[in-house]
Amino acid sequence: MKASSGLEHFPQFFAGLAVLSFSLVVSSFIFSKAISDFKQANDVLVVTGSAKRPIQSDYIILRFSVSSQEPTAQAAYQSLKVQMEKLQAYLQEQQVPNDVLTLSTIQSESIPEITANGSATGAILAYRLIQQLEIRSNEVERYAKLSQQANELINEGINLVVDPPQYLYTKLSQLRVEMVAEATKDAKARAEAISQSTGNQVGPIRSATTGVFQITSRNSTDVSDYGIYDTSSLEKDITAVVSVQFAIAN
Repeated sequence: MKASSGLEHFPQFFAGLAVLSFSLVVSSFIFSKAISDFKQANDVLVVTGSAKRPIQSDYIILRFSVSSQEPTAQAAYQSLKVQMEKLQAYLQEQQVPNDVLTLSTIQSESIPEITANGSATGAILAYRLIQQLEIRSNEVERYAKLSQQANELINEGINLVVDPPQYLYTKLSQLRVEMVAEATKDAKARAEAISQSTGNQVGPIRSATTGVFQITSRNSTDVSDYGIYDTSSLEKDITAVVSVQFAIAN
């Protein structure tokens, strides 16, 4: 029997190399395609959208503070009692219902006697008492006017302080949902404008982050990282901001 020559194995050897080369080409193509698909799947565009609406406060909080200061606690209490009765009588004349009124507990403090060099003598110079009466109502305009008129009680000997009214909006939870939707639409419109200039198309939303709400006085430019809730203005603006991440298709 003849020994086989090494040349007889060359055709099989070259065939194996051809198959291996073809496999490498196919694998490289599949790998490149996978990389391309991965990049496209991870191409995103992050856009900030915003929405702004004017609102008018529908709830008011109004606080009256009455104080007295007398040499004795008993005298201070009697003085405070007389003044509070005058304030309550005035509110009854203004037809303020009892169910919107809240009377706080009396706050008291003693005022020590101080010498010229700033040292306390240990004696009590006077007693000071303070009591608050609060109005909470959805009749905003009515009690906003009352806050201005009530100062006339000072002329009747009442030590009265009327705090600036607090104006609130009670439908924020519903409005926030609507405004987030509007801000998201604004973000998509901006994303489409940007993608059209680059020849791309906006895909689905990958993620969205809602920013803080800014509730400011009308036409204010105030902004805070923690959000603003202005209570000093009857008419306000509410602004919502949303950061949206869109997929981008080439």
